[in-house]
Amino acid sequence: MRFDFFRRSGSGDANDKGANAALVSNEPGAHGNVAYEMLLDAQRRVIGYRMAWRAPGDQPGSRAAAPAAGVKALMDTLALHLNPEKSGWLLGSQVLFVDVAVDALFQGELQSLPAHNVVLCMGPDDLLDADMRSILLFMREQGFGFMLCGAKALPEDTELRAIVTHFEVEANDAATVSLLRQEMLLGHPSVEIIASRVRTWKEYEACMARRVNVFIDGAFGNPPVREAEDALQPESLLIVQLMQMIQRNEDVRTIEAALKHDAALTYRLLRYINSPSVGVAVEIHSLRHAVTMLGYSPLYRWLSLLLATSNKAGSPFMMKKAILRGRFVELMGQGMLPASESDNLFVAGMFSLLDQLLGVSMEGVLRKVQLTEAVQQAILSRGGLYGPFVALAEACELDNGEAPRLSEALFVSAAQVNAAQLTALVWSQDAGPAASGP
Repeated sequence: MRFDFFRRSGSGDANDKGANAALVSNEPGAHGNVAYEMLLDAQRRVIGYRMAWRAPGDQPGSRAAAPAAGVKALMDTLALHLNPEKSGWLLGSQVLFVDVAVDALFQGELQSLPAHNVVLCMGPDDLLDADMRSILLFMREQGFGFMLCGAKALPEDTELRAIVTHFEVEANDAATVSLLRQEMLLGHPSVEIIASRVRTWKEYEACMARRVNVFIDGAFGNPPVREAEDALQPESLLIVQLMQMIQRNEDVRTIEAALKHDAALTYRLLRYINSPSVGVAVEIHSLRHAVTMLGYSPLYRWLSLLLATSNKAGSPFMMKKAILRGRFVELMGQGMLPASESDNLFVAGMFSLLDQLLGVSMEGVLRKVQLTEAVQQAILSRGGLYGPFVALAEACELDNGEAPRLSEALFVSAAQVNAAQLTALVWSQDAGPAASGP
């Protein structure tokens, strides 16, 4: 059942949604970039994203609710890459949060994503507006969630209270969290409490102690790195050794012999090679089989991904971030650089976060891992052949307003950047878990 009958006059036709992101360009405000924050749980895993649309002239990093045209552009873009007609929802159990104003509720494009995977974020003036109750109740019945933002308490009205599924708090607002917990103990409907604008690990840990998940952006501070050159863990050192053997084109039997020293690493490597993200047509049973089928270059790429996930004390969200960046950089380079550069692009993107993943200074990492000059330039200075692609990935993560300028310098459109970001999100669903261990 559609809810176009709620549409206000002049709000547009729900059937205008095209099958291609380029069709969005005819809509006002549609020339823009997708930005997102990550939702983390107590295990530092990414369990959702807060999506936003940045039209030209918008304030970078703004939490302002998008106008109807911005919501349409965002939903069209998300549907195209995350919920295509032939494949369905591609992010599994992941939930998307979208800030919207009242006018956006009349957009038929909201139905282009599965309702149970979408939470609409609204302020109290909009969400608690009695005149909007009919459409809010209708959308809640369809499965949409609603997050109340900028409030200190849930509404008194029982019917309105039942609409709210999530409640946003500031990172240090322990008093509001305590009040909400007390109300739930008294029998009021349960809501999920989420902290926004979490900037440090100290704030994160405080939120986890209150059983509150958190939103973090691309500028979230990571744990300090160790400076000791020998800080790499044993598994990381073995992976580095294998990567160096591949660069020297040593015999596959020699590489296999070295890999056999760590059965768990062998299992993880083969598990990743056989994952959907790699897409090998036949099941790979041994390292020799993998090299015979695909060659040394993919093996180097697989090992680089395993190196990024080899720090047992590392955060799953940082692994996800590195995998996303690597895949994004690779996708942005496709068609602009030779196909033979694909693995180097992926490594350059992912390794630009390797110091934060392994907890070792970048200089310490590069003393252990022998990388090509072009990859080192991209990692250290965002220069060289791959550097501009890494810089663009970083700008998209930071949502600092630099992405349009950097993409223009690479002669790529906003639609291409958005496609690469969202395609990388989907790809990481398969790549991340398979690479992170049994």
